[in-house]
Amino acid sequence: MIISINFTKYKKQNNMNNIHFNINQSVDNLNRVQILSEALPYIQKFAGSTIVIKYGGSIMTNSKLKESIVNDIILLSHVGIKPILIHGGGPEINSWLDKLNIKSKFKNGIRITDSNTIEIVEMVLAGKINKEIVSLINKQGSYAVGLTGKDGKLIQCESEKDIEIGFVGRIKHINTNIIKTIINAGYIPVIASIGSDLEGKSYNINADTVAGEIAVSINAEKLILLTNTAGILNDVNNNETLIRLLNIEDIKSLITERKISGGMIPKVNCCVRALSKGVPAAHIIDGRVFHALLLEIFTDQGIGSMLINSSNQ
Repeated sequence: MIISINFTKYKKQNNMNNIHFNINQSVDNLNRVQILSEALPYIQKFAGSTIVIKYGGSIMTNSKLKESIVNDIILLSHVGIKPILIHGGGPEINSWLDKLNIKSKFKNGIRITDSNTIEIVEMVLAGKINKEIVSLINKQGSYAVGLTGKDGKLIQCESEKDIEIGFVGRIKHINTNIIKTIINAGYIPVIASIGSDLEGKSYNINADTVAGEIAVSINAEKLILLTNTAGILNDVNNNETLIRLLNIEDIKSLITERKISGGMIPKVNCCVRALSKGVPAAHIIDGRVFHALLLEIFTDQGIGSMLINSSNQ
C-alpha cells in the first residue's frame, strides 16, 4: 500500500513536471513566433537596402561577441539587406605596439601616428583583424571581401592639418564604384579604416568617420555604430535613462547640457553629419549585447538610440 501511494505521488508529480515543461515550451515557441512576426515587416522594408555597420573598440576582444556580430551580418545578407562592415582595432593595435615597445600616444583622443606606428596600424588592421573577420564570415558559408581604403583608391585622404598627430588622415573622396561592384555581386565588404593620399602614403582614419562617409557616399539606409555603451543616455551612470529616439536638435541640446561628452561626441557628430547629408537614420547601440544588430533593426523597440533628421521625415 505504501509503495502504491508513493508511486501514485510520483506519477502525479511527474505529470505536473510534464505540464510545466509543456507550458514553458509553448511559451518559448510563442515568443519565437512573435519575434519572427515582428521582424517580418522590417525585413520587407529594408530588403535591397544598404546598411553600414561600424565595429571596433573593446567589443572586438570578445570572441563570442565577434561570432554573434558576424552571424547577424550574415543573416542580414541572407534576407536581402546589403551590409557593409567598417572596422577599427584600437585594443589590438595597442597590444602590438606594447609588444614592440612602442608607446601609444594620444592627443584629444586621436592616436598620434608616426612613421613607425602607421606600419603597425596597417599591419594589424589590414593583415590581421580584417582577414580574421573575412575568414569568420566565409567559414559560415557567406562570401566576404576584405579591403583597406588603399585598395582601388577606395578612401582617398590627405593629412590632417595638425602635424603633431602624424599620419592621421582626413577623407577627401570615397570611391563608391568598388563598393557597389562588390555588394552587387553578392559579397560582403569588410573595410579596414586605412586610407591613402595621392602619393600612396598610408593614413590612419577614425573608423566612425570612415563608416559615416561611406554611408553618405553609398546612399545607405542606415549607419549603425556598435559601441561599448547602451546608447545615448540622459544620465551616463544609468542605463535606464537610454534615449531611444533623437533628432538633430535634441543632440545639440544634449551636447550643450554636457549630457553627451567625451568619446561619445565624435560618434554623435559622425551621425549628425551623415543625417545632414541624407542618410535616413543613424543608430548608436550596445555591441556587448549578443545579436544587437538584429534586435535594433528587426524589433519595434530596438535596443539602442536611433538618430534622425526630422526635417527629412
